[in-house]
Amino acid sequence: MINDQLTARNVSKRLFDLTLGVVALILLALPMVCVALVVLFSSKGPVFFWSDRVGLEGNTFKMPKFRTMLIDTPAVATHLLDNPEAYLSPIGGLLRRMSLDELPQLWSILKGDMSFVGPRPALFNQEDLIMLRKEHGVDKLLPGVTGWAQVNGRDELSIPEKVELDEEYLNHQSFWFDMKILWMTFLKVIKRDDVSH
Repeated sequence: MINDQLTARNVSKRLFDLTLGVVALILLALPMVCVALVVLFSSKGPVFFWSDRVGLEGNTFKMPKFRTMLIDTPAVATHLLDNPEAYLSPIGGLLRRMSLDELPQLWSILKGDMSFVGPRPALFNQEDLIMLRKEHGVDKLLPGVTGWAQVNGRDELSIPEKVELDEEYLNHQSFWFDMKILWMTFLKVIKRDDVSH
């Protein structure tokens, strides 16, 4: 019975992701082309940065973002760099503050690697986060563009605090909980709260 409920929830969530993803892609196609051109001509390197991320059940996938860093930046979480600002491209800071760098993740949603709401996908080398999520069953969730931890502190949280919030989301999943998280995300983007990667 529980498995049937989980399957039904996953199906309805996938339909929601596909529907909203297609609508968002149509509405954001022109802005995304404009951002891509600005990234292309503002600094040396590709338009997209494809990051190795850990997704459902520990499987690795390629997650795209608009490139905001210079091409020689070390492959670690931004907050672990000694001087993150020194690695930003000329428009990288602006793209991050406005969360425009996240737009290409629509591809990951449509492809099925991600959902709009779920735990943020860990970097391939964040072994402590990956291990703790597995211990708490969070690895059974499809990662999201935004999530319960993102709207409750983001990079200000310790790894155990992030996983605790991820587990809370795991245990209380619902359509309306997702709507609440999306609304809180919208407000944070508008206010530019906790906008760092």
